[in-house]
Amino acid sequence: MEKKTRKLKMQRPSERQKQFLDAKEKYVIFGGARGGGKSWAVRWKAVLLCFKYPGIRVLIMRRSYPELLENHINPLKNLLNGIAHYNGTEHRFTFPKAAGAMAESTIKFMYCARDDDLKNIQGHEYDAIFIDEATNMTEYQLKSIAACVRGTNSFPKRLYMTCNPGGPGHQYIKRLKERRFREGENPEEYVFIQALVTDNKALMREQPDYLEQLKALPPKLRDAWLYGNWDVYEGQFFEEFRDDPEHYLDKKWTHVIEPFEPPRGWRIYRSFDWGYAKPFSCAWWAVDFDGVFYRILELYGCRKDRDGSDIPNEGVKWVDDKIFSEIARMEREHPWLSGKKILGVADPSIWAGEENGISRNDVAQKHRVYFDKGNNERIPGWMQCHYRLAFDENGYPMMYVFKTCEAFIRTIPMLCYDEHIPEDLDSKMEDHVADEWRYLCMTDPIKPRAAKAEAAPMFDPLNQFRKRKR
Repeated sequence: MEKKTRKLKMQRPSERQKQFLDAKEKYVIFGGARGGGKSWAVRWKAVLLCFKYPGIRVLIMRRSYPELLENHINPLKNLLNGIAHYNGTEHRFTFPKAAGAMAESTIKFMYCARDDDLKNIQGHEYDAIFIDEATNMTEYQLKSIAACVRGTNSFPKRLYMTCNPGGPGHQYIKRLKERRFREGENPEEYVFIQALVTDNKALMREQPDYLEQLKALPPKLRDAWLYGNWDVYEGQFFEEFRDDPEHYLDKKWTHVIEPFEPPRGWRIYRSFDWGYAKPFSCAWWAVDFDGVFYRILELYGCRKDRDGSDIPNEGVKWVDDKIFSEIARMEREHPWLSGKKILGVADPSIWAGEENGISRNDVAQKHRVYFDKGNNERIPGWMQCHYRLAFDENGYPMMYVFKTCEAFIRTIPMLCYDEHIPEDLDSKMEDHVADEWRYLCMTDPIKPRAAKAEAAPMFDPLNQFRKRKR
């Protein structure tokens, strides 16, 4: 067996690739930049596992079959020629059965472009699963695939994910990268290994100008693809949004902050966007004497996964009575809301009559939950959201979000521009929180903050008055 491994002539891995190949944690995330040799590492780790643990079952997944064919199946056909047999019907490599082994080692290939593809993996068991370009899948898809890492044998059970910033799974992977774990997630089982283009020695040798190509990209794309910056990526609609735990207390250069009880005299607002098969979103906001918005509470009608996290964009299918009775209950019982005058604003569509002639607003009023019609102009509304997010020269914005408002923190950063209307948000995404936030912003529009320019003298040979970039 060792003789065959040597015949494969594995190139010397970079330090980061070696970290990936040697990782022993249950969940291994390798990514952060384009061209970092991640697919190469996936192929080699899968093969090495098959040699080290005779009889192991390995699965490699990507979003589409053509990607699997180009990035894994065809390269492995060349690599394993004469060593393992490939069955094109079953999309599986089978290694010769080792002496004393109960079964042959196998590498299976599957794709997941949509939730419906998950039925092909349900009930399957694998010892190790590799999800290549994991951010191209949703959190729900990634967790569903991870649930198939199981078995009664003694082989190690591991999930490997490679990824770049951006895509449906961006926020989920970013949270794990930043080690912001939820209940049921054991921090000791997770490791994130940063990948950079310079790790890909073959690419640097064959295409030495690729590094310069990345450096020439627009700033946002360059930061994500070259440096692995997970805070911004190309197409992100609210690229100003910042969630920096180091500033939760001083409230500078972050929108997410520690919760506190709103002081007496601050106005309280409620914003609402209706949903049934898709989530509804209701939020409560406190407004200070300077007009700064604070998102203090939220009720998000999203279906939950087994670990208590949201299943993206799937509604709980509550009828109107249940939605508004729950809103009314929270306003009666929560100490921050009880006894307060609450001004409501909602999607104008809730005033439309249903078949029985009773509108959703009528149902809300029955529960003493009152709304004004929100201004539904999209482009001006989004601009108000941008104005609110803008920081002043001291790092303070015109709106904050309590760290307990998980729906806002999860969904807002992943929203992208519409492909056909450049100034608009892609409404096919999970935009329900954004919509009710937009309605609120339009109740009290503000002007954009003008950058303060320092007056410089006409003659300044020593550049003493040149303003430094922050």
